[in-house]
Amino acid sequence: MLSFGPKYPQTVGLDISTTTVKLLELSKTNGRSDVSYRVEAYAVEPLPPNAVVEKNIASVEAVGEAIQNVLRRSGSRAKRAVVAVSGSAVITKIIPMPASLSDTEMETQIELEADQYIPYPLEEVNLDFEVQGPSEKNPEMVDVLLAASRSENVDDRVAALDLAGLAAAVVDVEAYAMETACGQLLEQLPEQGKEKTVAVADIGATTTTLNVLHDNRIIYTREQNFGGLQLTEEIQRRYGLSREEAGMAKRQGGLPDNYVPEVLEPFKEAVAQQVSRSLQFFYSSSTYNRVDQIVLAGGCASIPGLDEMIEEKMGTAATIANPFASMSVSSRVKPQALSNDAPSLMIACGLALRSFD
Repeated sequence: MLSFGPKYPQTVGLDISTTTVKLLELSKTNGRSDVSYRVEAYAVEPLPPNAVVEKNIASVEAVGEAIQNVLRRSGSRAKRAVVAVSGSAVITKIIPMPASLSDTEMETQIELEADQYIPYPLEEVNLDFEVQGPSEKNPEMVDVLLAASRSENVDDRVAALDLAGLAAAVVDVEAYAMETACGQLLEQLPEQGKEKTVAVADIGATTTTLNVLHDNRIIYTREQNFGGLQLTEEIQRRYGLSREEAGMAKRQGGLPDNYVPEVLEPFKEAVAQQVSRSLQFFYSSSTYNRVDQIVLAGGCASIPGLDEMIEEKMGTAATIANPFASMSVSSRVKPQALSNDAPSLMIACGLALRSFD
């Protein structure tokens, strides 16, 4: 069911991460000169510990219940959802194909050739393809993006949606959802991202993902095990709190005076170090030696002063992602809450936008 299209209207974007399920519903208005979007509904629901482990669903029932809860809390009446699998669970390959082939002929040809690119039996994978455009090397060929994932990665997400009464409209890839969401950040990027290299550091609860875009297309992705859960665990250890209490205190405050200098500042230093290290990996594996801007996404992006610290340490402009800056908001959505959660809703936003392709 891994699919780049077709897409359906009236769907919600559902980002199933390690610790939460995030739901976002958008509507679209076509004006005379431009397109505008409105946030119709959104909600965030925590997941029980170990329901999702390293972005793999370990308990379909627990995730299904969380989706049911987040759907009810958001007030959305959508019956379809777009979800995503993580980049590490997907194999992608650009394959040159004759431009003269029809879609049906191309599909047949790809199925015949897929086994040489995928290290699993084809009956154990879901795959899809999308024509990227003419090949630079040969004008008579087109570049085709092949994407494949183990069926269990897709099936578990479809099953969790089914438990919540939702149909899976599209199963996307997180990196492509992030690329789609970055289309809503263009006003916040130098030259609207044209011919610029932009690093998006998505710092979640357990995973930090670096996506690098050049000319608004993703050219590099790297995941590493590091995230906000490490801050939560340090708060637990230092102040003798439960994980739930520590998470609440992290978001709402009320910790002792030594929290900022002794716990939060060292964590911010560690985040900056991880982002720097990820960029060094990118530089060493590509022809690039700099980026024009760093965009911070994920729950940790909202930590006060993190963007200034990263900008100062790396000498590169750093901003906090807000894909809703130019969107209107439904009366049932609280603008301040949406603004606070905006950096962590990038993937959910990219998934919700798939409805309108």
